[in-house]
Amino acid sequence: MLGVHHAAICTADVERSLKFWRDGLGFTELFDHTFHGNWRELFGAQTDQLRSVFLGDPQNPDTGLVELVVFDGAGDAMAPAVGPRHGFFLLSLQRDVDETLSALAALGFTDGVRRISVPAPAGATVPMAVITAPDGVLVELIGPAA
Repeated sequence: MLGVHHAAICTADVERSLKFWRDGLGFTELFDHTFHGNWRELFGAQTDQLRSVFLGDPQNPDTGLVELVVFDGAGDAMAPAVGPRHGFFLLSLQRDVDETLSALAALGFTDGVRRISVPAPAGATVPMAVITAPDGVLVELIGPAA
C-alpha cells in the first residue's frame, strides 16, 4: 500500500493561505498550476477551472503534501467546531511548537491557539498546540519530547 500523498484545502484566499502554510509553517511551494477539467462532475464545482498549489518538502516531494485548491464560486467555510466532531478532524505536523507559534503570530495568525504538554515515556513531556488555519482547518503542532 502506498502512503498518503496529500491533503487538499479549498481556500477562499490563496495568498493568505500561502502566508500561513508557506511563510508561517515552513512548507515550500512545489507546484502552482491551473487545470481545466470536468470539476462539475467530479467535485460538484461551479466551474471547469481549478488552481492547485502544492506545498511540501522538496526533499520528499511525493508525500506529506498540502494542496491549496482555488475554485471560483466555492461555498463558504464551515464554522469552526467548538470540540471534536465526526469527519475530518485536523492536520498534524511535527514542529518546534514555540518557534512555529511565534512565526505564525508575527504574521498575524493567532486564531484558536491552545497549548498543552503531554507526559511521554521516561518522564519526558511533549509540547503540543493547535491553531486554526485560514478556511477553518485545525492544525496540530507536536514538538520533540523534552
